[in-house]
Amino acid sequence: MAEPPIREGRYCHAHVDPLAALRGPADPPWDVYLTGTVFLDIIFTGLDSAPVRGTESWARGMGSSPGGVANMATALARLGLKTSLAAAFGDDHYGDYCWDALEQGEGIDLAPSRREAGWHSPVTVSMAYEGERTMVSHGHEPPPEEPAPDCPPHARAAVASLTPGKSAPWVAQAARKGTRVFADVGWDDSGAWDLAGLADLEHCEAFLPNADEAMRYTGATCPRAAAHALTEHVPLAVVTLGAEGAYAVDRRTGESAEVPAIEVEALDPTGAGDVFVAGFVTGTLAGWPLADRLAFAGLTAALSVQEFGGSLSAPGWSEIGAWWRKVQSYDDQDPAALLRYAFLEDLIPATARPWPLRRAVPTIGFGRSA
Repeated sequence: MAEPPIREGRYCHAHVDPLAALRGPADPPWDVYLTGTVFLDIIFTGLDSAPVRGTESWARGMGSSPGGVANMATALARLGLKTSLAAAFGDDHYGDYCWDALEQGEGIDLAPSRREAGWHSPVTVSMAYEGERTMVSHGHEPPPEEPAPDCPPHARAAVASLTPGKSAPWVAQAARKGTRVFADVGWDDSGAWDLAGLADLEHCEAFLPNADEAMRYTGATCPRAAAHALTEHVPLAVVTLGAEGAYAVDRRTGESAEVPAIEVEALDPTGAGDVFVAGFVTGTLAGWPLADRLAFAGLTAALSVQEFGGSLSAPGWSEIGAWWRKVQSYDDQDPAALLRYAFLEDLIPATARPWPLRRAVPTIGFGRSA
């Protein structure tokens, strides 16, 4: 089976394939499949405080980029995974921009996606301040696709965002094909916090909630205990601990691991959780030890918050390599901290070949030829 091409062009990526040693002729065509809603994200940064009613606030920075499910799709593609995305795109300029940024800019397969005539693209305005963010979104449900969508394409893995009280048939379909399903979850607006309401969890290999979500779903009083409780429902539980890092438990091996967070100066936290999941999926598919997967996921998330936006802030291998070379250059670096990330040495090319990763810009449409 021919591999999807590495696109050559304005935003060509230097190709590092973390799964190179595992690939064979019988592989599925895609490494990861995702589906969800793509938003146009407009991000304001450099705010001194939250907007105050009746006043005007000025932001010192602004960026625009594809958002929503595009955050994770881009993060996966930039880490070298063959990524396929099913989403609806409006036929407006926002939809054109998002489609081009994902397909031409990132090499993401959009064959399962569709354009909807007369449907305007969903938009999210995100305001980042004091290490947090506030978002305002607007959008409409896209028209139902006719006929019913086909089964998801065969892939090594899929990432599903679980919705309390709702089931997505494609998750079970993918699992039956042998696809390894990784799941995250959003806030339960109903307040029920009932794991039974996450019907698709039974089809998942891993569940990656944050600490608050994990404790609410399990009733545990600490996130580490919550992770152990979650393994009664899913083989692998990963709980993000914010500034403390992340903790994971694998029921199948009995292994647990905890890795502290990397301290960075955050510009915009939008999409950091999606980048964390992408890093963890990459390490899992590559067969790395659990602690290495946690460390890599945390590193990619930390690098992402130093740039604007969710999708276009995701790091590529050139940035991971630059970070690794930089931390090794400090004479007073803690040897134990360096050892934690020593697994990167065999992954990063010996010579740096940076590429121009596309970044969020204040507006869209610049540079288009007539």
